[in-house]
Amino acid sequence: MKEEKLNFGTREWAEKTVNFQSGCKNSCKYCFSSAIAIRFKRKTPETWVNEEINHKSLNQKFKKIQGRIMYPSMHDITPTNLHYSIQFLKNMLSVGNEVLIVTKPNLEVVKALCSELVDYKDKIIFRFTIGSTDSEVLKFWEKVAPSYEERKQSVVHVFAKGYQTSMSCEPMLDDNVEGVVNELQEYITETIWIGKMNFLKSRLAINGHVDSLTLKKADELIAMQSDDKIIALVERLKDNPKIRFKESIKKVLLKNDIAF
Repeated sequence: MKEEKLNFGTREWAEKTVNFQSGCKNSCKYCFSSAIAIRFKRKTPETWVNEEINHKSLNQKFKKIQGRIMYPSMHDITPTNLHYSIQFLKNMLSVGNEVLIVTKPNLEVVKALCSELVDYKDKIIFRFTIGSTDSEVLKFWEKVAPSYEERKQSVVHVFAKGYQTSMSCEPMLDDNVEGVVNELQEYITETIWIGKMNFLKSRLAINGHVDSLTLKKADELIAMQSDDKIIALVERLKDNPKIRFKESIKKVLLKNDIAF
């Protein structure tokens, strides 16, 4: 693997991130965004699911920037905020920006986005978050987010409509990320990003998910992503030209003096 500059977080994907909402209905147990909001007392574990629109952010005027804008980074695009999301995206795209749309894809949502944003197709990359092929695993960690079957349908739909497609398997939610890659890579025109689960125990504590079953599954997931297993995974996937490794995996490689 070629040595490269180590960027972190969303900087690996885009020069700028934008959002207009606090809260998200997906109810992901490990959510970093909810942990931040709860920590700074902007939300509670109970109120995080309430999607609150910041109309000042929603109505901001965009200028053309160098590089890509990522939307969203702190919430998802859901049927509830879809109307606002379409207008927000058009405001970015209409001045010539390139936009990375990141979502745990709801089929109704992506169909509407494909239809409404067709005039800007060459400026858009969709990046779909899919951490497992097992819908029960997804439901456990991402309670209200779409099933694997719906996410796969969404990827196939967007690909068929001629948009650029990408995928994020971050966080990996089990030890079968290769199953996700193998099933969906034919519908991916750009990159597939692989990443570990970050700060799982601390985020679960802040987000209020400290029941015995969740903590047991957290320990199991952490064990699945030990250094030796990550290094073996990288060895198996490193020659796939679509694969990219997130900074959580690059840190493991650096710690073990493995070039990437």
